[in-house]
Amino acid sequence: MGCGVQGAVQISGLERNNDALCETCGEEEAKYRCPRCMKYSCSLLCVKKHKLALSCNGVRDKTAFVSVTEFTDLNLLSDYRFLEDVGRAADAAARDLSVHRPTTNKFINYLRNRARRHNINLKTLPIGFTKRRENSTIFNKKEQKFYWHLKLVFLHCNAEYALKRVPEDKTLTDILKPYIDPVESDPVVCQRLKIYTMSPQSDVQILMKIENRGQNSTRYNELDASRSLLENLKNKVIIEYPTLFVVLKKLKNDMVVLGQEASESAEDSDSGSSSLSSEEEGEIRESS
Repeated sequence: MGCGVQGAVQISGLERNNDALCETCGEEEAKYRCPRCMKYSCSLLCVKKHKLALSCNGVRDKTAFVSVTEFTDLNLLSDYRFLEDVGRAADAAARDLSVHRPTTNKFINYLRNRARRHNINLKTLPIGFTKRRENSTIFNKKEQKFYWHLKLVFLHCNAEYALKRVPEDKTLTDILKPYIDPVESDPVVCQRLKIYTMSPQSDVQILMKIENRGQNSTRYNELDASRSLLENLKNKVIIEYPTLFVVLKKLKNDMVVLGQEASESAEDSDSGSSSLSSEEEGEIRESS
């Protein structure tokens, strides 16, 4: 089978030997056959006419019955691809946790109330937002603890990792071990985050953005790596799930940590004063 006009398949030489005529105009020799209704056509004009007259979309019905006598290798290939598509769709649905996770208002309110008991202000986005779809956070009633969806952003390597079902009592140090620990981290991940794995642990800083602030006053809280995830989330606003930014103190970045603005401003002021003094001293020397 060759490719013909849109919504039609060019007929083979075997079919052309049957001297089939166009079923629309009834005058010219047929060159195309509609995959949907199997009508013969001779030209693009006749293809369009038949689709309009029969309300045919020209798309083959993948589930249409084909008798054994008419079954060809093309039908076999088409059926195989159809089964592959069905398999992929079923697998994707099985892997999608959001399909199996309740998304009702009752479930969302339950999570908020549980978070509030831990002094965590958990806010959720409307259905359809990416963070809402990604979120796999649950509260285990039997264990009476959260399992959080968590995103790690390694700023200096432009790398992001999404973690699902992280227990609330796990320390940040243990959470980061598979990524930046020289011994316990995955070799591939370790190579990508080499700048982190080669730095001493004391240089690693974990930050979380403070929500509900103006765009021009973005600030971050510094978290304690030795404490659990739950302890670090207390008294904070979380939108859907926590996003932790992992940075190195020795490398400059534009992230302003809450409580450090004053000291940074003082340092800038001191450096500015010393710079000004140097310039003034230089001017005096030049004038003398």
